Amino acid sequence: MKSLIRKTFFFALASLLVLFACHSNQQAEKSTTTDHSKNLIQFVNPFVGTKNMGHTFPGAAAPFGMVQLSPETNQEPFNKDGRYNPDTYAYCSGYQYADSTIFGFSHTHFSGTGHSDLGDFLIMPTTGALQLEPGKAGQAQSGFHSSFSHDNEEAEPGYYQVKLDDYNIHAELTASERVGFHQYTFPEAEQAHIILDLVSNIYNHENKNVWTFVRVENDSTVTGFRQTNGWARTRTVFFAMQFSKAFSSYGHKKYDDVTYNGFYKRFDESENFPEMAGKNIRAYFNFATQADEKIKIKFALSAVSTQGALKNLAAEIPHWDFDQTKQETQAKWNHELAKIDAKMPTPEQQETFYTAMYHTMLNPVVYEDVDGQYRGLDQNIYQSEGFTNYTIFSLWDTYRALHPLFNLTQPARNNDMIKSMLAHHDQSVHKMLPIWSHYSNENWCMIGYHSVTVLADAIAKGTTDVDLKRALKACQNTATVPYYDGLDSYLKLGYVSNEASAYSVSNTLEYAYDDWCIAQIAHEAGDQEAYQAYLKRSENYENVFDAKSNYMRPRLTNGDWRQNFNPLDTHGQGFIEGNAWNYGLYVPHNIDHMISLMGDKDEFTDHLDRIFTTEIEDKYIEQNEDITRDGIIGNYVHGNEPGHHIPYLYNWTNSPWKTQERVRMIMDTMYSNAKDGLCGNDDAGQMSAWYIFSALGFYPVLPGSADYSIGSPLVQEASIHLDNRQTFTVKAINQNPEHIYIQKVELNGEVLNFPTISHQDIMKGGTLTFYMGSAPNKTWGIRN
Repeated sequence: MKSLIRKTFFFALASLLVLFACHSNQQAEKSTTTDHSKNLIQFVNPFVGTKNMGHTFPGAAAPFGMVQLSPETNQEPFNKDGRYNPDTYAYCSGYQYADSTIFGFSHTHFSGTGHSDLGDFLIMPTTGALQLEPGKAGQAQSGFHSSFSHDNEEAEPGYYQVKLDDYNIHAELTASERVGFHQYTFPEAEQAHIILDLVSNIYNHENKNVWTFVRVENDSTVTGFRQTNGWARTRTVFFAMQFSKAFSSYGHKKYDDVTYNGFYKRFDESENFPEMAGKNIRAYFNFATQADEKIKIKFALSAVSTQGALKNLAAEIPHWDFDQTKQETQAKWNHELAKIDAKMPTPEQQETFYTAMYHTMLNPVVYEDVDGQYRGLDQNIYQSEGFTNYTIFSLWDTYRALHPLFNLTQPARNNDMIKSMLAHHDQSVHKMLPIWSHYSNENWCMIGYHSVTVLADAIAKGTTDVDLKRALKACQNTATVPYYDGLDSYLKLGYVSNEASAYSVSNTLEYAYDDWCIAQIAHEAGDQEAYQAYLKRSENYENVFDAKSNYMRPRLTNGDWRQNFNPLDTHGQGFIEGNAWNYGLYVPHNIDHMISLMGDKDEFTDHLDRIFTTEIEDKYIEQNEDITRDGIIGNYVHGNEPGHHIPYLYNWTNSPWKTQERVRMIMDTMYSNAKDGLCGNDDAGQMSAWYIFSALGFYPVLPGSADYSIGSPLVQEASIHLDNRQTFTVKAINQNPEHIYIQKVELNGEVLNFPTISHQDIMKGGTLTFYMGSAPNKTWGIRN
């Protein structure tokens, strides 16, 4: 293959493009008060959550990077024998710590989700006779997968390495935002191969791949794309792949029933033919290697085009120095982790804290090329103007704590995420903001319309510059689409009826809260008519409260309460991932009134106590794969987001000290630095964000307001380095495992009498000092 001209072209392209890189990295270059010299990545353990149901991955990624390069330890299909395969749920991230096989390394992943997609472009190095079947885990040498040992595996932010035992190959991975960088150290081998598996997906099924197209541009450069039909039903990802060494030959196998192939039948397409096209393809590239020879691969992604992928590659990694890219990416991680300089009581808690910080910055991800082009929801190509486009919005989870955390630690990025949501709205044929979206697709997962909450929270905290009237209109459009998830019933009846939705009560509660958020935006926009209308809608939670049973419960269209109601059951009772005992307490915008509906403060305290002390029977959770024993305390389910505010509700009773007790118990029992250190799906960083806030001593019970509710800090001391160059410091005096109760709180030397602090107080900088003790101060924090 004559490749000199092409190689010269790509080198020139790289030289030119590196000059303008990189449109989307402007935020990382902004001046900051954080200390770059701190080596905080030493406290991050990417294996936390990889065992059981945390659904995290250990591979290499840059902060908020689109490329998340990580091993796949098994390949469980979404369906078996035409039915849902429950084993696939364990592989939402592609990796389970209990496994001892690796099938390859793919470039896109979700972190901590309870459903999945992605797993694009799996690469596997091998030696010996070529095998193109992946084989089965547990069956040695049944395919190209390899056994491995955790003794020979290591992960850090921005770096992963493992020994592939079957081939004696040392695999190393690092990544920039849009480019994965592989380094494989081979033994001496006459037959060495790099397999590019374009069949493989996470949550794979026989019809997931719609089309795959590959071009061998020269003896070291390959480009192409793949379109899939999964959770995102129309998802197209382009790639550019460059090898550090020319391959000697190549080929592919097509796993399609070809009905028509036109005049391509005149070629032998399977070997050394520079075009590959089909639904399901596995390609291979052959080499001969010397002992300890390194073959490196740079693999760039784009949602726009192969030309965009080549631009991304040239701009972000124009060289072949693997260690340089690793060091640059780890410097980015240190920069981001240093936004909070925390000192924890123990080394284990130090790891838990910074690993949680790490997990909050894996999603959402940058979703545009270095020149600002991106694929929109309508599948057209757009140019971002004045913002960086992001994707992966798991909003039913992340509006609660992750986006509020960003308003402290990543306000500029969060502003860009909001502008990405508004762009989604403008491109939507439904004229809706995102519900749960990724890769230019809306997947409609979960309930509510919580983009409005992210907007309201940023507006309340002054971290966005979006036009308020535009934001309000987008929220109103979203909240009035009658065919969305029971909204027609909600608009007509003031509640979602049992007939309209299986999750009618959860829907009603979430809609009512979202409507309160829209009211706050309307107030800021000066639209009093909209403010009053949505404030009225925010009272709709009252319509599903049954005073006789003292629970929120499903209601029929005719106004009657649905019979056969069990407040403990998490299935078929009008709630999603919860029951009436816990999810029924979701009225964050009017907690005082919710308490009065249920009795008085003391009766409500008793209800909260019973949530934490009454064990829920297996029969009530067995039909929910998202609810597992790992995340349950009594009837409180910390592994699922609807209850994350519940420990803080004691602050609205006569027993605020019980919030302190419960919060510390949850941090101590539900989180650790171990492989199983997450008690449920991390849900794109929400579980970790809860920990960060709670460890600092306060939590956003009501996103959309500027207030935080005070808990019980776990830090000894922590400084939040704010974008306005102020520093807000939290200190815990007399901090130790027994001293979980607040004796006194001071803000800049002034005593705080109530368990609330405002965002504006934090942004001014200063010091929040907690005086801790072993016995509760039962007079502190009680509201009148």
